[in-house]
Amino acid sequence: MGCVQRPERVAVIGVGILGAGVGWNLSRHGAEVVFIDAGRPGEGVTNWSFSWVNASNKTERRTYFDLNVAGMAAYRELAEIIGPDSWWHPGGHLRWAGDPATEAKHLETADLLASWDYGVEVWAGAEVRRRLEPALTVPDKTPVLFYPDEAWVHGRHLVGRLVGRAVDCGAEHRLGTAVCDIGVGADGSIRTVTLSDGSCLDVDAVVNAAGPGASRVAGLIGRHLPMRREPGVVTRIGCARVPVNRAMHAPHIEIRPDGDASVVLHSREIDALIDTGEDPAELARLLHESARHVVPELGNSVTAQTRVAHRPIPADGFPSVGALPSVPGYYEAVSHSGITLGPVIGRLLASEILSGKRDEMLADFRPERFPR
Repeated sequence: MGCVQRPERVAVIGVGILGAGVGWNLSRHGAEVVFIDAGRPGEGVTNWSFSWVNASNKTERRTYFDLNVAGMAAYRELAEIIGPDSWWHPGGHLRWAGDPATEAKHLETADLLASWDYGVEVWAGAEVRRRLEPALTVPDKTPVLFYPDEAWVHGRHLVGRLVGRAVDCGAEHRLGTAVCDIGVGADGSIRTVTLSDGSCLDVDAVVNAAGPGASRVAGLIGRHLPMRREPGVVTRIGCARVPVNRAMHAPHIEIRPDGDASVVLHSREIDALIDTGEDPAELARLLHESARHVVPELGNSVTAQTRVAHRPIPADGFPSVGALPSVPGYYEAVSHSGITLGPVIGRLLASEILSGKRDEMLADFRPERFPR
């Protein structure tokens, strides 16, 4: 993959999984890229996500499901191009319920997914313990959905790899500094980006990939980008030995490995307690307690880090990706499920910026659906 010279200078604001994906694709196709982030690459929401690559949880709209399936395929291609290293963890995903009503709903979803040619298998709990996850307490006869094509990703490692590749192609980065102004020319198109350190960059385009800060960045060009408020709490627990091999949704708790010596925990039920003012340490304790019921071996582990992160979700729940025609040179890459969608959005948006052609796969997710 050589680096072809192209004249465009693009500021990518926010260096999480979406910003890194767009910037790497722009760089390798010859654009001049400047990564801008108030923190460090991959250390924001990307590092505090359940980081589950899937489309099984995306059935509410067929076009959104299809985009996520394309995201899964893009990961497999990405692993071929840059090497899987420590960031890519295929091996499937498990989901089971603790009550009959939820179980029926899971099986109904599995039938729908199978009709859409999505890989799903139904295993008995005993078989899951025998063949995949011996540390689980899942009852013998409980039906467990196994999604063999799903995966988890170490987001921070992947972002580091993509940014490094982009820098090899000539990209710059301005880290530890925020964008405080975006300047437009007489024709209304993007011209400059002013940073909190006082520097001003001449640019031809900006990509707003600022995650939870995307609405503020949009406001710098006078755009109202409505966002949901959906905080989530994630905790990492240290383990002498990681007792699970893949991501899973058990009753009341989500569990996945996180590398050699830790496990990540998340729960929508415990997210609901964030606004009650519970101390994050107490939320972490509740997560750990739920996980111990599913994987008793985790009872001896200790909490390493806990963070309440604000998910970057546009108001209608779907991504906002692409150009805003009223402001030439301004593009958005704002989405929940950024981990699943990072590689495909990175590729599609970079192509749009460089060619001006809008991909049909993004037709339902254009920024202009939100009035300026």
